[in-house]
Amino acid sequence: MKAALHTVTSAPELPAYVPSGNECELFEHAWRRRLPVLLKGPTGCGKTRFVAHMAARLGLPLHTVACHDDLTAADLTGRYLLRGGDTVWTDGPLTRAVREGGICYLDEVVEARKDVTVVLHPLTDDRRILPLERTGEELVAPNSFMLVVSYNPGYQTLLKALKPSTRQRFIAIEFGFLPPEQEIAVVSAESGLSPERVRPLVGLAGRLRALKGHDLEEGVSTRLVVYCATLIAAGTPIADAVLAGMIEPLTDDSDVKAALLDVARAVIG
Repeated sequence: MKAALHTVTSAPELPAYVPSGNECELFEHAWRRRLPVLLKGPTGCGKTRFVAHMAARLGLPLHTVACHDDLTAADLTGRYLLRGGDTVWTDGPLTRAVREGGICYLDEVVEARKDVTVVLHPLTDDRRILPLERTGEELVAPNSFMLVVSYNPGYQTLLKALKPSTRQRFIAIEFGFLPPEQEIAVVSAESGLSPERVRPLVGLAGRLRALKGHDLEEGVSTRLVVYCATLIAAGTPIADAVLAGMIEPLTDDSDVKAALLDVARAVIG
């Protein structure tokens, strides 16, 4: 299945997204059956946009957490804080989502510390509970609660991999980049640049994505193509927009950068 940043919808409050497969139906089935969902795919292909779209479509609050190396279980569940001389318990985003309902989305969950996955386990089986050791509570997730996590398999290492025991607690939906014609339509809609002018940018993105694993750790995301097209639509010269929007974010290596610019000149002209 493939999906990415997408075009306009009829409801202005609904984040723009056009499905490329049955990902919306799968997500809705998971929601109705109270199943946790894992989204996997490269950076910038539309995973976060998809979750925002589905939350709005289902009328649910969305609690988003961008995971990182220092994120602990306490950051998700909560902690005691000093307020006006008193020590007061303050819920974290995961606890708020469990108490109030809605979607809790942990973006790039493999970046978080290992104790985070331990907290998630009892929420991802038929118990659907969140034990809070420090308050002595054991919260039962309401029917309106849903846990969604994402990760980029391309970034996984032995030290940062999602354990099978965790992966197998979720249904999984794989995302990828759209076929060129669809990506052109998406970038044009997002940036305001005409499809004819977007076409070579998408062609360049395809060439650069083919270099992943050779000189590049990651290929060009649809998000970066939108940024580049947005700069061009605002009047930035194409060469400057390509450099700032599609080359510089990929690498700091001067030799690799020069090689990528050669590719860009060959494709864009």
